[in-house]
Amino acid sequence: MTLKRFSKFAQLFLHPGFLKILIIINILGSIYGYYWYRGQLAATPVKHWLFVPDSPLSTTLFALAIIFLLYQKRKVLLLSFLAFITVIKYGFWAVFVNTHYWLLAGQIHWVEVMLWLSHLGMAVQGIIYLIIFPPALWEWGVVSIWLVINDYVDYAWGLHPYLYLAEQLSVVQPFTFCLTAVLIITSLLLIRRVRR
Repeated sequence: MTLKRFSKFAQLFLHPGFLKILIIINILGSIYGYYWYRGQLAATPVKHWLFVPDSPLSTTLFALAIIFLLYQKRKVLLLSFLAFITVIKYGFWAVFVNTHYWLLAGQIHWVEVMLWLSHLGMAVQGIIYLIIFPPALWEWGVVSIWLVINDYVDYAWGLHPYLYLAEQLSVVQPFTFCLTAVLIITSLLLIRRVRR
């Protein structure tokens, strides 16, 4: 689907009622996410908290971006792109981690299914709004640097989200780096496509 054809669907995703539902869903998801991370946050120095709850922090930023979109009728420079790209990243990251765990453990629990579905939804919403509101080149540069720094801190300092199994780390770490690289490259291609 071309960007021009996609724009025909933008009215649905920009409808005030739809935006309000998204805000509520992401706020509730964020609250549950911070609760999910309560143990890891308690075990982490406060100065490093910014790097711990990746998923709920991304949905919090997404909710803020949509609030501005709803009430200010505009996207917020930097915040919007950071929100859109991080919900995509951590949405797909959690889908991968849960799927990998199922393959290793051979058992599926309803909580993991709920997390799988909700994080897939995170990624989808990010993709939709990233296409509607592609970033400026300077936004792409700043956020790309942040994504790389965050990955480094997560795995060099051991602040990555807790995994179900220790043996997942050897697979999840390279997947995370590759996912970040793919997102950086594809978002740059989106910018170039819009500029044509």
